[in-house]
Amino acid sequence: MSFPKKFLWGGATAANQCEGAWNVDGKGVSCADVCTGGNQTSPRRITPVIEDGTFYPSHEAIDHYHHYKEDIALFAEMGFKVYRFSINWTRIFPTGEEETPNEKGLQFYDDLIDECLKYHIEPLITISHYEVPFALTVKYNGWTDRKMIDIYLKYCETIFKRYKGKVKYWLTFNEINGGVVGFGAYLSQGILNEGTVDLVHQADDPQKRFQALHHQFVASAKAVKLAHEIDEDYKVGCMQIFATMYPLTSNPDDVIKTQQLNQVINWFCSDVQVRGAYPEFMNRYFKKEHLDIVMEEKDQAVLKEGCVDFYTFSYYSSMCQSVDPKAEKRQGNIIEGAKNPHLKSSDWGWQIDPQGLRYALNEIYGRYQIPIMLVENGLGAYDKLEEDGSIIDDYRIDYLRQHIEAMHEAVLDGVELIGYTPWGCIDLVSASTGQMAKRYGFIYVDKQDDGSGDFSRKKKKSFDWYKKVIQSNGEDLEN
Repeated sequence: MSFPKKFLWGGATAANQCEGAWNVDGKGVSCADVCTGGNQTSPRRITPVIEDGTFYPSHEAIDHYHHYKEDIALFAEMGFKVYRFSINWTRIFPTGEEETPNEKGLQFYDDLIDECLKYHIEPLITISHYEVPFALTVKYNGWTDRKMIDIYLKYCETIFKRYKGKVKYWLTFNEINGGVVGFGAYLSQGILNEGTVDLVHQADDPQKRFQALHHQFVASAKAVKLAHEIDEDYKVGCMQIFATMYPLTSNPDDVIKTQQLNQVINWFCSDVQVRGAYPEFMNRYFKKEHLDIVMEEKDQAVLKEGCVDFYTFSYYSSMCQSVDPKAEKRQGNIIEGAKNPHLKSSDWGWQIDPQGLRYALNEIYGRYQIPIMLVENGLGAYDKLEEDGSIIDDYRIDYLRQHIEAMHEAVLDGVELIGYTPWGCIDLVSASTGQMAKRYGFIYVDKQDDGSGDFSRKKKKSFDWYKKVIQSNGEDLEN
């Protein structure tokens, strides 16, 4: 009646949000590196030319590049079985198109992986996590150009061969379905349309976004096949945002709207990556939105041959949907919707809904029947450093406890859940707002929104709590 014996407990980060060292040891400029700091009211700006005197959070982040041994030792102390991290594409190919990879970048990830293995921590690597080489944005407008497929596959082949025998689990693209909405164009696809100034108010072109998604689908499928050819033990997964949605009312129009948004946001991309074909419901959507996806003759066969081995997703909150334009709005992870009157919200307005996670897990497994990992889940909150240096984050413990309980219920429901990596297991830069103040970690990092701080690490109360959760395989959730 508990989690599986070999359940993969761990934590998750992203290179562009934690590594820093943005121009060290041959690293090139990524899309994240030209995003300024921001907050809830002032969006992050995108500056194609680095501005003197402007704060760019990714440039230093929490300096994981120079602190990785300390950080992984702390993860090991908590008992991590798996660590989900990403490779900074521009550490390997600074502009994306070099003939040969950057050896210093490859060696850094060798060292990082070896440090994980020293503590018997399984690496789970995201190949592309919001760090498209900015040179490819300038030259090709990111994934709008089909040439990106071969550029990406060269990168994949390099790391698949380099880390063969050390790594088992790979994810092709982080939150690939972020590309179905305008906010995801720059972060996920490296698209920078003329007129875009900031991350929130992008000059949107849905035709480019959905064409870029097709190129990513083909690249992902080819990467799956390539990985299996290089090492038959490799397991390659997709990674999606799952935005649990409920109709705001029993009005059938609210129900139909919710269903249609579910199809496009939650099911479209994973249907392609798991089932190997475009779902039928997208035909009507493309026609309605006047979108024409250009495909080559062999693309459909490629998609069918490159289905992923497992499904992973992020889950933070849920929302309602309504046809009523006056319905009060709430933000979520890239997606927005109507406020649910039955739920409380986080400091950033994201509604807290553990039951929505159980619902999501059942829906996902019922649709696909393949192993699932929840690779992002957590509470972004303001953490107070007490006079004695402690951080009492009971609110985070409560959030995580309730979501682990929901996961347990889903396992009892029959869901094949194999791993859990809470987001931001150590404090890092928020992708959406560029803030450090929006903290998720079990480990506090002394780095502030104005760039100050000495990068020192401190354990929060949740550190020892999560250690106990892992030791008991999810049985002991008491504070």
